[in-house]
Amino acid sequence: MGLMDKIFGGGNTVKPLETSDETFENDVIKSELPVMLDLWSPTCMPCQVLGGMLRELAPEYADKVKIIKLNVSQNMQTAMRFKIRGVPTVLFFKNGRLVDQMVGLAPMEVLRQRLDKLAA
Repeated sequence: MGLMDKIFGGGNTVKPLETSDETFENDVIKSELPVMLDLWSPTCMPCQVLGGMLRELAPEYADKVKIIKLNVSQNMQTAMRFKIRGVPTVLFFKNGRLVDQMVGLAPMEVLRQRLDKLAA
């Protein structure tokens, strides 16, 4: 990746996916791959930091784990379903079941450990 790609974010086509209340079931519950679901809000600064970290991790885990984002400001039904009280919250799904969760911003190494565990 060249310097311009790093600056402007080009060259990397694998990014976290977006889901909504309407597509959540197909995107997450029915996913053949395990899913890391990032529940975020556009007004949350730690959410923005986590989003950047997930963009960096997405290509690394593309064939092992789906990394999906859900804007809770626009998709309250799903947020209420999982009793989300604060963002960022990350939910981990395997075979359509919630298997783990994490609230708050975590270091990159912790995210990698959780993704590796989910992919195993």
